[in-house]
Amino acid sequence: MELKILLRTLVFFLFVNSINSQQKFSKRAISKIKIEAEKLVEKDHKKTQVMVDKVFSFSELGFQENESSKYLTKILAKAGFDIDYGISNIPTAWTATWSQGNGPVISLGSDVDCIPKASQYPGVSYHKPIIEGAPGHGEGHNSGIPVNITAALAIQKIMKKYGLEGTLILWPGIAEELVASKAWYVRDGYFDDIDFCIFTHVGSNLGVSYGLARGTGLISVEYNFEGEAAHSAGAPWRGRSALDAAELMNIAWNYKREHLHPLKRSHSIFTDSGDQPNVVPSKASIWFYLRDITYEGIMDMYKDANNIAKGAALMTDTKFTSKIVGTAWPRHFNKVIAETMYSNIKKVGLPKWSEKDQILAKAVQKEVNSKTQNGLATKLSDLGKPSSVMVSGGSDDIGDISWKVPTVTLRFPSNIPGLQGHHWSNAIAMATPIAHKGATAGAKVVALTVIDFLNDKKLLNNAKDYFNNVQLKNTEYKPMISKDDPPPIYLNKEIMNMYRKELEKFYFDETKFDNYLEQLGIEYPTLKK
Repeated sequence: MELKILLRTLVFFLFVNSINSQQKFSKRAISKIKIEAEKLVEKDHKKTQVMVDKVFSFSELGFQENESSKYLTKILAKAGFDIDYGISNIPTAWTATWSQGNGPVISLGSDVDCIPKASQYPGVSYHKPIIEGAPGHGEGHNSGIPVNITAALAIQKIMKKYGLEGTLILWPGIAEELVASKAWYVRDGYFDDIDFCIFTHVGSNLGVSYGLARGTGLISVEYNFEGEAAHSAGAPWRGRSALDAAELMNIAWNYKREHLHPLKRSHSIFTDSGDQPNVVPSKASIWFYLRDITYEGIMDMYKDANNIAKGAALMTDTKFTSKIVGTAWPRHFNKVIAETMYSNIKKVGLPKWSEKDQILAKAVQKEVNSKTQNGLATKLSDLGKPSSVMVSGGSDDIGDISWKVPTVTLRFPSNIPGLQGHHWSNAIAMATPIAHKGATAGAKVVALTVIDFLNDKKLLNNAKDYFNNVQLKNTEYKPMISKDDPPPIYLNKEIMNMYRKELEKFYFDETKFDNYLEQLGIEYPTLKK
């Protein structure tokens, strides 16, 4: 009899424990908790605004995000996160970790670098650089990590109050414009023990998608030619021009374009073209981005580029070397995480734009001759689903992470629709109420989605099932970098050294001003007269 009672008790305990391991709180309870999380994010709107404005004012290019990283990690350290600086031998890279119990390990990432020559006064509807020729946030990367920090601080409070278990790890996409950090993070094991990743990126609507994303992957390669110097007039026959080799490679690749599939993309710049005209250039370099929608296609382009480099060297009797300075796999996003996130997107909804917000947006759209001149989005975008027709376009090294762990990218509405990207116009909204409201909306979605996964183990199991049995069914991730390829941390150093002293004069001082517009003396919005 006692044995039967003992067995019944044991069975009941296992049953209850099984239920609890799957779902800690009921749907009604978790709904109330999520409402509380939204309120926490809203309460921190001012903090979010300050972070967005502050990083905007630093205007730091890839690998030179010194002030941005120092500022953001200080906030996280104060909140009890453990900071690991200089990961993957990148001085400005870091992770910030906070744990409670043994729940899922959740990674929250976003980019932080800006764009060359994109300096722009925020809130001004026409081109007006803060510093002529200086970098600026003409992509909007100043907003992403503030979204994640705001969300993480709300999640942390919720976890402490309700006993939810798990680990939060925040990190920056250093030098995303150079696609030169995330593949190194993956290579060096920083995603080996991650359960899933939420990446955030500035956009013009609240949105998320699953399956193969639009756009491309890429390999970034610099080809370096070496010849022999000589007096360009006195003894040119004694020289072997490395610049001739680089130019011939460029010409040959441009002929190659005729035979590239329309989904492929490639572009290049000369990084060294000699020192002065009267000296035959002994060294010259050309830097290519080679893009395609598949890994195999990228590797085919890389092979062709290497062959063309060999040919150029043979024609000029020079030597060449090459180095990989960045990679990005085509992106594939997780269906289960995306669907869960989209349900929260519908809960949060788009921000309520003011009349001033819309006036600025429409004025900027008109200024750059955008086909879209309806201002800011007022209707949510649909859940993005896999397309039967692939579309070429940009790349993001979140692609490498998306093939390592289940991943999605949340796009949050902090920029103006219809702009060309990588342009001064994309900086206009990024330290205004548009960016501030959009960042708060994004933080709410991140917080609610993380809470769903902390509460329901089944969701994570389903996400991993999609990752392992659908995404990886016919594709194997192969790194494009070797174990010995160093991150190109030297890039952009000279440019930042040129402008940093001037930029420092414009750093946002939140102790004296309510927002960056006030500090700059900008009437919001400022329109062309």
